[in-house]
Formats: sequence, C-alpha cells, structure tokens
Amino acid sequence: MSPQLTVKLQPGTQAPDFSLQDASGKTTSLAQYRGKNVIVYFYPAAATPGCTTEACDFRDSLSSFQGSGYEVVGVSPDAPGKLSSFTGDFDLTFPLLSDEDHKVALSYGAWGEKLVNGEITEGIVRSTVVVDPEGKVALAQYQVKAQGHVAALKEALGV
Repeated sequence: MSPQLTVKLQPGTQAPDFSLQDASGKTTSLAQYRGKNVIVYFYPAAATPGCTTEACDFRDSLSSFQGSGYEVVGVSPDAPGKLSSFTGDFDLTFPLLSDEDHKVALSYGAWGEKLVNGEITEGIVRSTVVVDPEGKVALAQYQVKAQGHVAALKEALGV
C-alpha cells in the first residue's frame, strides 16, 4: 500500500469545493453553503461505535450550532444507501455525504495512514473543517476523538 499524501488545510485558505451525493442520492455542494458558516466533518464509517457517537452528538447540538449560524455536514466513504440507513436508524437531521472515492477527504487533508487495532491502515482520519461564509477555512482540526469532540468544537466556536 503506497500512502497517498494529503495536505492539511490551514485557516484563511480557500476550502476545496465539492459536490457529493447525500443519503437520498441528491447532490450537495459546498457552494450551496456560501453566505453561511458550515462545519464539514469527516468520519470513517457509518454505524460504527465512534462514528455513531459523533453523529448523535452533532444531531443533539444541531439547534445550538444553527442558532449560532453554523450548518453541519458529515462526509464518509460510505455509499448513499448505507448513509440512508444510518440517517434513519439514528434520526440524523443534517446531510451525510458519500465520498466513495475519498477525493474530497484527500483534498481536505482528512485521508491518510492511521493505527487501527494495532495495524497501520489507510483511510479517513477523523477531522473537522469549519468553512466561513466566503468559503475560506476558519478552523481545521485533525485526528479528533469521537467522544467529546462536538463539545470541544462548540467551545472553540463560542456556541
């Protein structure tokens, strides 16, 4: 396995645009969020324990994020059908987007080598990028932990 190099985004730089299918097969793009703050979070796999914890934390905090002017979008390499099940099973109320070829994760610096159960593997590195209304990176956090991440993010954003 040859690792694909990924460059972490820096605050003040333009966030890479993307268009991905959501859980219902509808295309969603970053451009649709121009004029708003949007939290784009990358997670490894729908319906796994850590990813479920993180998604439910975002769901439970969505009204406070939105009340402070932030939208939330989750991105994973899962197919839209799996995202649809995940959304339904946990009553997730924000878009989950399918990045099956992981090109968006690569462009956001959220793809790379990681240690899973004692083995080095390549995949999504749990990450969160906050994009401002002009499409620039306001905050980029990499290798975050699922547990407690949303609370820490709310604190960092003053939500």
